[in-house]
Amino acid sequence: MKKKQVYVYKAFERFWHWMQAILIFFLAFSGFEIHGSYTFFGFRDAVKYHNIAAYMLIILIVFAIFWHFATGEWRQYVPSFRNIAAQLNYYIFGIFKNAPHPTRKTVLSKLNPLQKLTYFGLKILVIPVIVTSGLLYMLYRYPQKYGIESLNIESLEVIAIIHTIAAFLLVAFIIAHLYLITTGEKVTTNLKAMLTGYEELEEHHDEGEVTSSEKSE
Repeated sequence: MKKKQVYVYKAFERFWHWMQAILIFFLAFSGFEIHGSYTFFGFRDAVKYHNIAAYMLIILIVFAIFWHFATGEWRQYVPSFRNIAAQLNYYIFGIFKNAPHPTRKTVLSKLNPLQKLTYFGLKILVIPVIVTSGLLYMLYRYPQKYGIESLNIESLEVIAIIHTIAAFLLVAFIIAHLYLITTGEKVTTNLKAMLTGYEELEEHHDEGEVTSSEKSE
């Protein structure tokens, strides 16, 4: 089927994606050092840089939430179980047999059913948990400091464990995401699309297709 270049990923969307990726990688790197996995910055600096990157991520998330609701892009993440079995079968078997992709990608529907479920879970569960637990951990004040105890001292360990579990889930997602990036028509196809905004999509003349005038917006 004939394909055409379509402007799929808008400028802010690409900026948000790459800034989020950089911050998450840095947070993981500094976070594992805080846990004692290795030494690079030194514990004190690792904590300082980790906290700075965390606040930057929170600011980015606030802007991203506003952008998604202002543009209606939040609809991209509404989960759907339609065609999910076919999509799962494609990732497990079909992709290794050069089978056609079971989900047609469009500007109005950029994600397949499994991606929708995954991103929905990240946005309503993993990210909120990791941000909330991280803030609670950062805002904790030991009794010795200014005589203030913001949280019960027994709860700090639980918060740290929850934060670490959420971090591992996020790292697992990143590993899977990095692999799936390579599963486009070419190894660099998906990466190039997120850099330029343009992607080759199958040309369809049905309802919901983006016109040339819409592409230029």
